[in-house]
Amino acid sequence: MSVGKKSFFSQKLDRALTSCQEGYDLLRHRGPGQIQFWFIALIVGIAAGFAALFFRKGVNALQTFVYGTEDVRLLHSFAESLPWYLILVIPMVGGLIVGIILHLFTKDARARSVADVIYGAALKDGRVETKAGLASAMASMITLGTGGSTGREGPVVHLAAVISTWVNRRILADGITGRDLLGCAVAAAVSASFNAPIAGALFALEVVLRHFAVHAFAPIVIASAAGTVINRLEFGGVTEFSLGTVNEVQFYQELPAYLLLGLVSGLVAVVLMRAIFLADDFGTEVQSRLSIPRWLRPAIAGGLLGTIAIYYPHIIGVGYETTFLALNGQLLLWDAIVFTVIKTVAVAVTMGGRMGGGVFSPSLMIGALTGLSFGLIATSIFPDVSGSISLYALAGMGAVAAAVLGAPISTTLIVFELTGDWQTGLAVMVAVSLSTALASQLVDRSFFLTQLERRDIHLAAGPQAYLLAMFRVSAVVRNKQDLRAAQEETCRDLMAQGVYLRRSATLEAAMPLFDDGHSFIPVVSLSTGEGPPEFVGALFHVDALKIYNRALAATAAEEHS
Repeated sequence: MSVGKKSFFSQKLDRALTSCQEGYDLLRHRGPGQIQFWFIALIVGIAAGFAALFFRKGVNALQTFVYGTEDVRLLHSFAESLPWYLILVIPMVGGLIVGIILHLFTKDARARSVADVIYGAALKDGRVETKAGLASAMASMITLGTGGSTGREGPVVHLAAVISTWVNRRILADGITGRDLLGCAVAAAVSASFNAPIAGALFALEVVLRHFAVHAFAPIVIASAAGTVINRLEFGGVTEFSLGTVNEVQFYQELPAYLLLGLVSGLVAVVLMRAIFLADDFGTEVQSRLSIPRWLRPAIAGGLLGTIAIYYPHIIGVGYETTFLALNGQLLLWDAIVFTVIKTVAVAVTMGGRMGGGVFSPSLMIGALTGLSFGLIATSIFPDVSGSISLYALAGMGAVAAAVLGAPISTTLIVFELTGDWQTGLAVMVAVSLSTALASQLVDRSFFLTQLERRDIHLAAGPQAYLLAMFRVSAVVRNKQDLRAAQEETCRDLMAQGVYLRRSATLEAAMPLFDDGHSFIPVVSLSTGEGPPEFVGALFHVDALKIYNRALAATAAEEHS
C-alpha cells in the first residue's frame, strides 16, 4: 500500500523544524554569527529587563507587606508613625531569613554582586555562579524589603549575569562572546532598573567589561534599549527624581566651587567605601572570636539597623524620599550633615553584616546630601555669585556615586537620566572628574575593584596583572619524561633550597621566582601524607612568557576590535 504524500503545509513545517534544529546545532558547535548574536542579545536583554522589573516590584511588594505602606517612595515618612518595636524587629527577621538563605546556598554566606560580575567577565569567560547568584538575588530582595540600607543595582546586575551565563552555557560561547553577552544582560538590567538606556550601555562597557570595543557596542545598545522599553511599559517615561527648580550655574564665578565640591565628594566616597570594609573586617573578627554562626550575622546587623531606624527612619531601604528632598533643597544644613553620617553608618552595617544589596543607590543619597550641605554653606558665604542649591546636590550626587563606582562617564549620564536635567552638564562633569580622580588614588580605583583586591584578585592594575592568574602551572610544565625536560639533579638541588612550585599554582605565583635568575623552576606534587614533595617536572621561563604574551595579545585584540 502506498504511503500518502504529506500536505504542502506539513512539508513546510518539517523544513522549518529541520532548519531550526540545524541552526541550533550550528550555534552550539560554531558559535553565533554577528546577526544571530544581535538577536540573542535582544532576547537576553528582554529577559534581563524583566528580571530587573520583577526584582524591583518584588522589593516594593515586600516593603508594602511588612511596613504596611502603599507608596514605598514615602517609606521613611510612613515608618515614623509605626511602633518602635516593629522598626526594630522587621530588619532582624529579614536578616535572619537572609542569613539562612546564604548559609544554605552559598559557600561563604556572602551575597554576590557587581564585583563578582566583573570577576566573571575578566577571568571566567563571562560566567558567574548560578545557584549562589539566584540565592543572592532572593536574599537581597528580602534585605531591601525589610529595611536594609543598600541599593537594588548590585543584585539586579548579578541576576542578569546569571541569565547570560545560562545562555552562554547553552550555546557553548567562547570568551569574547560570553563577555559580550554578559555586557548585554548587565546593560539591560541597569536600563530597566533606572530608565537609563545610555547609562546602562556605558555602565556595562565601563564597569563590567572595562573596555569600549566597537564589536560589543551594537549588541549592548540593543539589549539596553530592550530593558528601557520594559521599564517604560510598566512605569512610563518618567524620571526617577523630579527637580522642581530650574538649575542655572553662574559660570566663571561659581565653577571653582564645583571643583572644590568634587574634592569633598571624593573624600566622602572614600570614607563610605572604607567604612564598609572596616565594618566587614570588624564583623568577621567579632564573628570569629565569639563563634557566632554565619547565618546569624545578618540578623545581628538587622538588629543594629533597626535600632538606628527607630531614631532615623531615613536609612530604611534605598532612600528615595530623602534623596528627593535633598535634590530639591528641602532639608536644613544640620539635617543634611546628620543624615549623611547616619546613612554612611547604616550602609556599612548592612554590607558589613553580609545582608546583600548594592552600593550605587546609597551613594546617590549620600552624594545628594553632601552636595546639598556644601551648597548651603557656599551660597550663604557668596550669595551674590551663587546659582541653585539643588545644582550642588545634583553635582554631589553624581560625584560621590562616580567615585564609588569608578565610572565617571556612565555615572554622569545616569544622573542626567535619573533627573531629566541636561542643562547643568558642566557643573556635574567638573565635580565628577575631580572626585573620581581623587578617590581612585586612595582606593584601588573603585569600590568593586577594591573588593576584589581584598580577595587577592588583582584586576585594578589591568590585564598585565590578572592574566597570569588564569593559567595553572600544570598546563605549562615540562614533565620529567619530556625530551626537553630540565635536569632532574639540578631540580632537586633547587628543591632542597626551597625553590619549587606546586602543580596547582598559577603563573601569578611563578613569575616572581624567575626574577632571581632561574631559567626554570622545579614543579612538585605534594603527597597526601607527611612525605616529601614528589618531583614531576619543571616550568621554564620561556614557556611562561609565551603563554602570557599570547593572552596579552588576545586581550588587546578583543579590546580594539
